[in-house]
Amino acid sequence: MSTTVIVVVDGLGIGAMPDAGRLRPGDRQADTLGHILDHCPGLRLPAFTALGLGLVHPHPRLADDAPLPVAAGRAALGYPGADTFAGHQTMMGADFSRVTVAPLGEHLDEVTAVLRAAGHTVEPLGGGPLLVDGVALVHDNLEADPGINWNVSARLDDLPFEDITAIARTVRTPAPVARVIAVGGHADGPLPGFVRPGDGGTVGLDTPACGFYRNGGLEVVHLGAPLDHTRQLPQLAARAGLPVTLVGKAADILRCGTAVRRPAVPTADVLRHTLRAATGDGLVVANVQESDLAGHQQETDRYGDVLRQVDEGLAELIALLDSPGDRLILTADHGNDPTIGHAYHTREYVPVLIHRPEFRVPQLLPDADSLADVGATAALALGLDPSRLGNGTALYPAPGTTQEPTAR
Repeated sequence: MSTTVIVVVDGLGIGAMPDAGRLRPGDRQADTLGHILDHCPGLRLPAFTALGLGLVHPHPRLADDAPLPVAAGRAALGYPGADTFAGHQTMMGADFSRVTVAPLGEHLDEVTAVLRAAGHTVEPLGGGPLLVDGVALVHDNLEADPGINWNVSARLDDLPFEDITAIARTVRTPAPVARVIAVGGHADGPLPGFVRPGDGGTVGLDTPACGFYRNGGLEVVHLGAPLDHTRQLPQLAARAGLPVTLVGKAADILRCGTAVRRPAVPTADVLRHTLRAATGDGLVVANVQESDLAGHQQETDRYGDVLRQVDEGLAELIALLDSPGDRLILTADHGNDPTIGHAYHTREYVPVLIHRPEFRVPQLLPDADSLADVGATAALALGLDPSRLGNGTALYPAPGTTQEPTAR
């Protein structure tokens, strides 16, 4: 038995993908990691550097070598846009390449039809949102890139959360987007008063302005695009009898019935749960969310502080996962450059840094076409067949099938 730990630093991009400027031309300059390092001159990341971050993202404060036996590369996202849910589902083996990026306004007729067929009243509001049963809003999500996700939002004073979720499930049926998100909370007034235009022709609820986030009692359910969870890494590992632990946001958005779930937002809690789970065998998938939150809030210093915390946790994980067959995989799901001038995710390559204790020298990997290749590589480390995943190819052959790679 061995342990494979995947740490996803949410939003840690390392440079714009070729199509990053399709929606916003300025995003061609996105470089989350580089801009944070430039902005935070005192930031030192020794564990990240030891894992080979400087091999895949040259920077004056990142050594261009790795003292550890790592395989280091970068991955394209492998799905449209830049989204946490799609990123994690892809990483675990789903094929999200055909998920559509579409504003709700392009599908109003289909959504209205299924809601009315389900017995709901539907009133179109100006510009796109639909008012359902006089209390629930179906609208574009204004906190993600335009057309990535739709929301169904209502005040819990007006509608029980299970009814909000039921409306969202109805909307999910014709929705071509990655997520339909059911959101219930306590607002400062009727929700139509907080509707505003977004980018790219979207119109939706200004969720922060309405008070949902500050008034307490927020309830959220993410309804993803249809996919076969049995062909994703957590369930593949569980069927093989391996323990599975999901930490942080990974506990909220990945599906595995037998997994131990440790939801958490504070980085210290995510790292504590991850370290505790890493003392056993099996698969651990952890998401550090505060990096993404700092990116959304355009707080570069805060983002640097989160990376400093993560670096300290990585040093402990490197020391712990030191047996042949153990793997520590450090990656991300998209970019979120806090210096780029907006609060959206940025479409960037992400690092793929893999600590392999039984090897002797670092290896520089070619670019991966998709985050799915990360999950396939983790499956290989666990002794599982990557071809049983829905998507993805291991980044290097199984141990013992080729000669040990040489350094760059």
